[in-house]
Amino acid sequence: MIKKKNPFISVRIKLFLTISLVILGIITFLILVNNFVFGKFYLYSKRQVLKSVYTTVNDYYNNCEEGDLSSELEQIAIKNNFDILIRNNQNINVFTSSKDFFSTLGQMNEMTSKLHTGSSEVIEKSNNYRIIKIKDTQNGVTYVLLSAKLDNNYLLYIRIPINSIQESVKISNNFLYLMAGFAILIAAVIVSYVSRKFTEPILELNAIAKKMSNLDFSHKYRITDADDEINNLGKSINTMSDKLEKTIKQLRNTNIELEKDIEEKSKIDEMRKSFISDVSHELKTPIALIQGYSEGLLENVNTDEESRKFYAEVILDETNKMDKLVKQLLELMKLEYGKREFTDSVFNIVEVEKEVIRKSKVMLEETQVEVKYETPEEINVYADDFYIEQVVTNYITNAIKHVKEVDGEKYIKITNEVNIEKNNVRIKVFNTGEQISEEHMARIWNRFYKIDESRNRSNGGTGIGLAFVKAIMTNYGKDYGLINKENGVEFYFDLELKIKWFRGRSKKLFLNFNNYWLKARNYIIFNTLCVATLKLKFL
Repeated sequence: MIKKKNPFISVRIKLFLTISLVILGIITFLILVNNFVFGKFYLYSKRQVLKSVYTTVNDYYNNCEEGDLSSELEQIAIKNNFDILIRNNQNINVFTSSKDFFSTLGQMNEMTSKLHTGSSEVIEKSNNYRIIKIKDTQNGVTYVLLSAKLDNNYLLYIRIPINSIQESVKISNNFLYLMAGFAILIAAVIVSYVSRKFTEPILELNAIAKKMSNLDFSHKYRITDADDEINNLGKSINTMSDKLEKTIKQLRNTNIELEKDIEEKSKIDEMRKSFISDVSHELKTPIALIQGYSEGLLENVNTDEESRKFYAEVILDETNKMDKLVKQLLELMKLEYGKREFTDSVFNIVEVEKEVIRKSKVMLEETQVEVKYETPEEINVYADDFYIEQVVTNYITNAIKHVKEVDGEKYIKITNEVNIEKNNVRIKVFNTGEQISEEHMARIWNRFYKIDESRNRSNGGTGIGLAFVKAIMTNYGKDYGLINKENGVEFYFDLELKIKWFRGRSKKLFLNFNNYWLKARNYIIFNTLCVATLKLKFL
């Protein structure tokens, strides 16, 4: 069974209804008290007054003169709004405070009859007196009447009209009704004002809680100086918001780390598959050669010693190539995955370039290519010299393999451009030859990608040299790439410039001074040689 949700009732309405019910309850209670208690209490108090007057009159007749008693009775009657009548044994009025009180014999007879027949409502009676509630049919007024027999056998009558008390009760009830209406109206105004002061912070807290449920922790409760429950609740919500925000941030960071771990694991799997695929593809040819020459040796295809030696050399050469290829692929994977740590230090990049050219002397002689330099004598950079040498080697090797004669020129040029402002040096390796098409420019950095598939295995390379460059420079976060020139292709990469003991503009001043010193040194050497030549001539 599904329970129906109760309709939403605001705090203001609840507060107004509560106060209204309290007011109505109080008014109802007062009306009930007014109707059932006040009248009875009034009658009780008047009864006591009547009995007190009876006792007073009886005592006066026993102890005082009639003239003195008459004066006293008039004062009592006026004071208490009584009508007093005293009659002697001959039924003659001895004293009366009102002319219309038992003014006629008929009325007296009727009163007497009512007193004795008991047709009237008896309120209280004893051996000496009786108190009844009686209505005068002539004027329609209801009275409370005391009739008593004094010690001297006189008859005493005292009456009090009670219509006034009934009217007072009615007027009082009407007044209470009116006050109830005013009270409810005033309560509505007060509730509207007071509830606003109480509900505004509650509504603010509710809005903040809704935003928190949507993971929005930007809004905070405005803390005041008031030391109350709502302000303390606001402080608690702000504290909870901060803790939840911190916890969610931690969870998000943890989730990001988990995603990274999953991505890395996926990347590892992809790299593993790629490695297996690359190795399988690249090792097919050497394995086939090794297999073919090994079978030739086993089957004694060539019986002479020289042929068998050649077969063995081919097998060994292909084995070395396979070993080298596998090691290069493993190293490349470490670089691409970012697991290779660099040992950075300050070194002269120019010396590294010259060392690579020296090692490539045989290849340069075979291709008959000239090497040109455009660089200062010393440029200190901050990086791992081993891996930077690999980059330079791959660029120069690639340049040697692709250099061609253009317009009667065939050369390789190494240029080092220093940018003091950017604290950067750009190393450029240019070779004359054919330009690289847009199709190949983005793909040549991929493993095993070769522009010229017709190259043989002896001089075509493995196809992972530029992939090495990409991996190394990506780890350093430095720029690299190639530019097609008018008569060839230029490959470049950037390194951080490092000049000892100099910062900012001082670097520029140092380089300028270094250039001036080199020019001055060359000028001195030239003049010295000229002077020496002239001396020898004259001798």
